[in-house]
Amino acid sequence: MVHILASGVFFSGFIKDLFCLPRPLSPPLTRITMSGSAALEYGFPSTHSTNAVSVAVYALYLLTSPDTVMSPWLNIVLQGTLYLYVFSIVIGRLYCGMHGFFDVFIGCALGAFIAFVQCRYGEAFDEMVVTGSLKQLLLIILIILVFVRIHPEPADDCPCFDDSVAFAGVAVGCEIAYWHYAQTSYSWSAPIPGTVPYSLEGMGLIKTIVRLSLGVLVIFAWRGIMKPSLLRILPPIFRGLEKLGLILPRRFFTKASQYNKVPGQLKDDDVIPRISDIPTILTSIRHPRRRAVSVGPQSEADAYETLAYREKRRRESVSSGQTGTPSVSRGSPMTPLSDGDQKRGPSPLGDRSGLVSRKQTKLEEYEHMMGTGTPRYSPEVVATGERSSVIATTPSNSAEYGPEGPNEEEMFSRILKPRVRYDVEVVTKLIVYSGKSSVLC
Repeated sequence: MVHILASGVFFSGFIKDLFCLPRPLSPPLTRITMSGSAALEYGFPSTHSTNAVSVAVYALYLLTSPDTVMSPWLNIVLQGTLYLYVFSIVIGRLYCGMHGFFDVFIGCALGAFIAFVQCRYGEAFDEMVVTGSLKQLLLIILIILVFVRIHPEPADDCPCFDDSVAFAGVAVGCEIAYWHYAQTSYSWSAPIPGTVPYSLEGMGLIKTIVRLSLGVLVIFAWRGIMKPSLLRILPPIFRGLEKLGLILPRRFFTKASQYNKVPGQLKDDDVIPRISDIPTILTSIRHPRRRAVSVGPQSEADAYETLAYREKRRRESVSSGQTGTPSVSRGSPMTPLSDGDQKRGPSPLGDRSGLVSRKQTKLEEYEHMMGTGTPRYSPEVVATGERSSVIATTPSNSAEYGPEGPNEEEMFSRILKPRVRYDVEVVTKLIVYSGKSSVLC
């Protein structure tokens, strides 16, 4: 199951950063979202749909297996629950306005493919890991790291890569723990190789609780020790490698030569909270927050898509010959004539438009349609350097900005700024998450 979830998050994020397709336009669509990081991600494909379908298909494969010992009535109930689960997730992504039909369709197809691979080759892969040599294990880890290295760089500051790195670390840790435990004398070879010898009747409830508590404490200790240690140790190493020309930096990640130290309180890990965050979590459980209704662009990809949509409407307005001159944004392909252009001759569209007569290339049209704006963040966001955990934008009065809504500058000023990310965080995530998953396994 870990392989399925890790593959779903990694490969859906891989495709998101490869195609860089934004979420559905808002407005006219109104988004209902609770996560600030999700709003900064691209929309194609839907990761939620991928994970839901992959887990459900694999679970249905197990329920319909001839080896199942479950009663027929319970089996039918569980199968119905799985269908309801997938339907609610997929429809929920459409209802919340976070994805379009194409996003969830491809997400479902990707999830079904991942589940098919797991059903077909999962047992053989697990057996290879358990019975393989150390060289085979290192080869598997190397392949995972290669996928991390070739992960596409997005056009905008999308956090998909962070999630992909985290789940790649989980996969590495699971393989290491699975292989290592199978080599010890504690593991059983039945019903499958590497089985943990556990029995509630034999161990007892008290020892089971102590065992689970000790495992949780080890996970917290690993994260609390390794993360700050790596953030202090790695920057000097990265600076040395950078001088040797061995660093392959990623866009949107600050290089070690550009900072002195990494802040100690990076909000990049919400899976395992800090001990100091536990009171806040308990308070949020007792007093749940209301859903956040978001209207308008929430990321740079959204803003550029909105500008392209407006430009398309302006073109249609001109081609249809509507009365009045449509407003033209800065950087539009329909740029007013300069003095030099006016001397060359009148525009074929007449004095009414006053537009450049030169036909632009497809590349120029695309670049202009996508806008030429630069994000401008509010002073408080720039000062903190952090993005909010919840996006709750109040719908703006369109009359305040004109019939088309906020202009380009206002649009970019309302976009939340992702926090500063450091190059050493990639290695840190891989090591910390691999250690967590090893303890869990």
